Amino acid sequence: MSPTPGRAKVKTSARGASLSGTNLERAGDYNQRVALQSIRIGAARTKQDIATLTGLTVPAITNIANRLLEDGLILEAGKLQGSRGQPAMTFSINPDGCFSIGLNIDRDHITIVLLDFAGQVRARASREMAFASPEEVAAFFDETWAIFTKTRGVKASRIIGVGVAMPDDIASVDLPNRPDAYEAWNRVDVRQLLSQRHALPVTIENDAAAAALGELHFGHGMRKPSFFYILVSSGLGGGLVLEGEYFRGAQGRSGELGFLPIRSARTTACTLQDVVSLSGLNAMIGEGLATADPEQLAHAPPEVQARIDAWLDLAADLMVDPVISISSLINPQAIYVGGRLPAPLIDRLTEAVGQKLRATPQLLPMAPLKRAALATDAPAMGAAIIPIIDRFLPSRSALRNAEQG
Repeated sequence: MSPTPGRAKVKTSARGASLSGTNLERAGDYNQRVALQSIRIGAARTKQDIATLTGLTVPAITNIANRLLEDGLILEAGKLQGSRGQPAMTFSINPDGCFSIGLNIDRDHITIVLLDFAGQVRARASREMAFASPEEVAAFFDETWAIFTKTRGVKASRIIGVGVAMPDDIASVDLPNRPDAYEAWNRVDVRQLLSQRHALPVTIENDAAAAALGELHFGHGMRKPSFFYILVSSGLGGGLVLEGEYFRGAQGRSGELGFLPIRSARTTACTLQDVVSLSGLNAMIGEGLATADPEQLAHAPPEVQARIDAWLDLAADLMVDPVISISSLINPQAIYVGGRLPAPLIDRLTEAVGQKLRATPQLLPMAPLKRAALATDAPAMGAAIIPIIDRFLPSRSALRNAEQG
């Protein structure tokens, strides 16, 4: 689409999806999303900044800014000093403009966060619980919901939705010690399960996809919007973000790193997540020494540490080929590793993979492998951003809706 004559040249942000507006007649909502996002990520402070960045006119931005101020989504942050002429008013996001709840359900824990509009976690609750039943998750959620709505500075009326991050095959993958009753997750309506205390929209997302979205909006993805995210949890997942948009694939299963088959003389495991996961690590540590709290792995006694060292070497060995494939087929700006593995162990794992890569002849440059900015709570934070994206932020789906409006 060519720009309207007289409009400022459209610029795009390196911190996510394009921040250009659109000239469609019914695109007012989308243009408001774009303007709001430019303020949220700190790319623009004044009306002129926003107009230059988005390609919209200053009068259009003035109308948008007035609406955002009236809705309490942005704040006037004072006038810009040191510039010629009349000092321009600057804007900032109102952290209390809205709130969202993110719930991460996994086979070994439940984590719930209350996120504000500025991306800060205002409240958090987590429980280590192996193979929690739907009823146990619902009880914990309802208990936490009651606490969150009474959090200081939080208006319950400003909570706009609930995002849920959970493995797609949560009850299907045969992990060690999984009880038969856990199969109940295959029959439960998660939205109904979590809607006893509210009538808000509940959005369900794959946990690795949610973690990747969290990294995009709060982590390294704000500067490098094309990356692959590796989530090390009870299983192993992956998420692909291209130019600020999560890429799902034909059946919504892109990035399923954990199910890649492995063939190694060092292990009898069949898939990558059989080894590269907390379940795989605990299996190598052995019954009686394994811990339910992953943070304790960073301070393990010598006997356990030796087994962790062996696991790190094996996991790094098995990760080399997938990392080469990701770099060669996708060519992302970076590969980020996050999840419930303690940060020191993630650093050791990424360094070990890097060493093995450097010893492997390569025809193509490899994407740098680094620890994600968001780790333990990445799926929960990513889940919490989903209702905010749906309601307020620009995305290709929001643009399609504007085009079809």
